[in-house]
Amino acid sequence: MQQVGALENLCLTEDRGVGAVDPLSLSMVTAFLGAAGAGMANEAGKRAWETVGGLVARVVGREVPAPVGQAERESVAGLLVAEASRSPEQARALAAVMSGRGAGGVAAHGVPRLLPASARFFTDRKGPLALLDREADRKPDGLPKVAVLHGPAGIGTSALAFHWGGREAGRFPDGTLYTDLRGGSASTAPTAATVLRHFLLRLGVPAEYVPPAVEDRVDLFRSLLSGRRLLVVLDHAQSAAQVGPLITAAPGVFTLIVARRPLTGLDAVAVSVGPLSDKDARRLLAELAGRSAMATARAALPSVLERCAGSPFALRAVAPYLATGSLGGGERGDSPSSLPPVRAVAEEAYRRLGAEAARIYRLGSLRPWPSLTAAAVAATAEVPEEDAERVLAELAELQLLESTGDGRYRYRPAVRAHAEEAAAREDGLAGCAAAVTRAADWYLRFAVRADYAALKERWHLGPLYAELGPGPYRDEGEAVAALVAEAGNLVEAVLAAEEFGRSDTVCQTVEALWAAQLKAGCHDVLLPALRAGARTAARHCPGTRTAGRMHIQLAFALMELRQDEEAERELLTAAADEAGAGHARGRATAVESLGLLRLRQWRFGSALECFEEADGLLDGIGPADEGAADVPRARALLHRHRGRALRGLGRFGEAEQRLATAGEFFRESGEGYNTARVLTDLAELHLDTADQAGALPLIDEAVALLGRENATVHLTYLAGLRAQCLPDRLPDRP
Repeated sequence: MQQVGALENLCLTEDRGVGAVDPLSLSMVTAFLGAAGAGMANEAGKRAWETVGGLVARVVGREVPAPVGQAERESVAGLLVAEASRSPEQARALAAVMSGRGAGGVAAHGVPRLLPASARFFTDRKGPLALLDREADRKPDGLPKVAVLHGPAGIGTSALAFHWGGREAGRFPDGTLYTDLRGGSASTAPTAATVLRHFLLRLGVPAEYVPPAVEDRVDLFRSLLSGRRLLVVLDHAQSAAQVGPLITAAPGVFTLIVARRPLTGLDAVAVSVGPLSDKDARRLLAELAGRSAMATARAALPSVLERCAGSPFALRAVAPYLATGSLGGGERGDSPSSLPPVRAVAEEAYRRLGAEAARIYRLGSLRPWPSLTAAAVAATAEVPEEDAERVLAELAELQLLESTGDGRYRYRPAVRAHAEEAAAREDGLAGCAAAVTRAADWYLRFAVRADYAALKERWHLGPLYAELGPGPYRDEGEAVAALVAEAGNLVEAVLAAEEFGRSDTVCQTVEALWAAQLKAGCHDVLLPALRAGARTAARHCPGTRTAGRMHIQLAFALMELRQDEEAERELLTAAADEAGAGHARGRATAVESLGLLRLRQWRFGSALECFEEADGLLDGIGPADEGAADVPRARALLHRHRGRALRGLGRFGEAEQRLATAGEFFRESGEGYNTARVLTDLAELHLDTADQAGALPLIDEAVALLGRENATVHLTYLAGLRAQCLPDRLPDRP
């Protein structure tokens, strides 16, 4: 991480005579532990964390649990500093690890320009604009610059934020960050962790260096913004808790929040946005429709203005009809004049729809899908895809949908509520349930085909993989990208299936999220679906292979998100389910995963026990049993994992034997990537014993293998290890 890069420089200052900072001070070692822990977003970072854990165990003379939080980091740092002060050898070992580039380094950069374009015709709002100017101009005083634009649906709060941000772009030479916090529902709305990942990527942090834990993402985000002049716009905020981690006190950063109401508990300038006056409403209509249309509709204008009630959204929706004289009338629903402005114009437009378009409008609203595509809508409404595509464009033209600009559409919340009520009234409960079921089934089949194409080599659960086969994707990357693009909708499909009691659909869809987890790393986005899978399995099919799979998938995400306690519970449950099902391979996977969790926790003895147990479970797979062909490779991986655990315990000779056995298998099988990983393990083992000469050729061979794999993160890590082999790299501590 960037913080680690700074630590590396500080660790060399004594040797270079640059300054008087002691690299082995309590504050520096504590900061190093924090940076190393935050760097576990990729395998190289996890490897560096294990190295630190092994060092701690050797320095202190016993296993020390991996620290969680600042207080525990300070405690572990105190142990390390105390031992370093007593032993020159331990001081050199600690300085070597801190001076290496094991956790990787990244200098984030980039000028994001994410703010949506302002509306061309924008009227009045002088009061709110002046309040925003005042807060942005406030002299730095250590307090965050934050304003909350709030007002009812359709009143133009988002448009006002876009207009001010576009007008004041010169204030923010380092760019603008924007995110829509609305999501589909409370369950699928973006969390702070998800938004921080999005922002860090846009600020130039490579995906493999985004910290897994939300608190570490907060720290990195605020560090990157500390010297920047940048606007952050958080649209459709739900609560103070949702936006709190996204606020920084950096003097050059202005955070502009858009919400339906003031956010209780948030220390911010509240800027109320109310309806336009009749004068400004007339001016906006004239700009949108033209003066000739205004003249034609002169007689109807008073009722139009009354119906729109100063809502810019409503005014924009009715403007195309001014010259036609066709406002009002129809047979569906309530009288528009009796409804709030957004609902009124939705009802007005709905009355103009043909039967097919009206049905698609209704059925697409039955779940809070984050976005709609023609393919999914076609399955939901049972129409050809080209018809669905045409109708979606028509609905967007009538302001009943918003186009996201990438072939997708979405409802405004108030419009979706209108469509959902119309569906309940006109399609009935049975019709609505059938439509949601069709949508969930479509997403299931889509996910299975994409997941199969993205990860053909893994073993799959469920009959659909054999029935459907892989989807028509050019390569694995395209299949993963398709899954990521639909991730929000897949989560909503799982939640819908759970609500409808379709347990098989829940579990099969969650099974089809493996590639998105393993290759795209969107664990926080998928977490609601993974939790639903585990709940469903525990309720409907405990003690089965499916239940074991659901708990392992959830545990994997929790491990990546540093939620270790819950991950451990899920893995133990998975192992019990797999045992109940008599599935040795699945049980071995669960126990092996528990061992990997123990490695991250610096519980090396317990990790070794798990790997030994997993190896014993593989003995239960006979030559004719399912999964027999996978056993040799599984054993090789377990040899490697045992070598890592033995290294952490300081049993270097045994560790080398295990690693050599694993390396021999991977060389013979032609797996360059895994061969390089074992070579890296062996190189680290040599460095642990100060054998730089023995480590160097192993590192160079690993670099040659990974260079063909384009494994940038691992190559960066190996470059740091190689630097430790050079005699002028390490500071000469007494």
